[in-house]
Amino acid sequence: MSRRAWRRAGTGAGVVAVGLAATVVAAGATLKAQARIARRIIGKPLGEEALAADRVYKKKYGDPIDLLLLGDSIAAGLGADDPGNTLGGELARRLTKETRRAVRLHTAAVVGAETSGLPDQLASLEPGYRADVAVIVVGGNDITHRVRVVDSRRQLGEAIGALRAEGVEVVVGTCPDLGALRPLPQPLRSLGARASRQLAAAQREVTTELGGRAVSLAEVVGPFFITQPDEMFALDRFHPSGAGYRRTAKAMLPSVLAALGYADSVPFGHHPPDASVTGAEKVREPMQPRSRPGRRPLATGSVGSMLRHLRIR
Repeated sequence: MSRRAWRRAGTGAGVVAVGLAATVVAAGATLKAQARIARRIIGKPLGEEALAADRVYKKKYGDPIDLLLLGDSIAAGLGADDPGNTLGGELARRLTKETRRAVRLHTAAVVGAETSGLPDQLASLEPGYRADVAVIVVGGNDITHRVRVVDSRRQLGEAIGALRAEGVEVVVGTCPDLGALRPLPQPLRSLGARASRQLAAAQREVTTELGGRAVSLAEVVGPFFITQPDEMFALDRFHPSGAGYRRTAKAMLPSVLAALGYADSVPFGHHPPDASVTGAEKVREPMQPRSRPGRRPLATGSVGSMLRHLRIR
């Protein structure tokens, strides 16, 4: 190729690079604006505190099951209009009906929590407290705060490992589908959907590897939130309503019953412990974050940088 041809090629490449850079900058500005609009629309009409639902359900049945809720605002029940309609309250009531035993609910979940907050939630428990089963729902805030999927996976694994070492059964509701959030405009909603799917897959993998049970919330309840948003979402159109929590608790119940030994099989969207790992290995296996071939880390690159502008609890 002649020197003149090389110059022309170089000039053309430079024009393309400048054009791409301008497109990226414009896209970033658009997403920032969309995030601002979404925050303004959603606001915080529900406040920062979920309703207190902790108590003994159906005390007259006796032989109480200790149920522990860990995670973020969904686990805490923000958006429910009655304590009994929080995720913990709904699960507790359904457990009493199925097992004919009392259920002692303790909610350590915190509104706005990321996966990195699970150790503090465990540390907040009274000395000597040991749940029969712990239900964890967390991940949405990891996405909006650009936490890398490998870090979220490791942090969840450490919490599960600590619980399993104490003999606690663990059920994890994986990250919900952020694509169901109507207040998020496109393309922000699509990016959120992609990111939440990536994180959910990592959560499912580490949970089952360590002897826990995973429930894919995007599969078992996601369609209801997409097709019935007015009923499933609370006033802010971001957190579940009482009806949304009822549906979520109903969907998670089979894995909770199986974890406690009250069910032998689970339906679609429920993932039992990895059968290839023995009981001892499930508890003691060290956390080794793994990257899937062809998959980018959740909160790096364009997806993470775009989603960081949306910080809604």
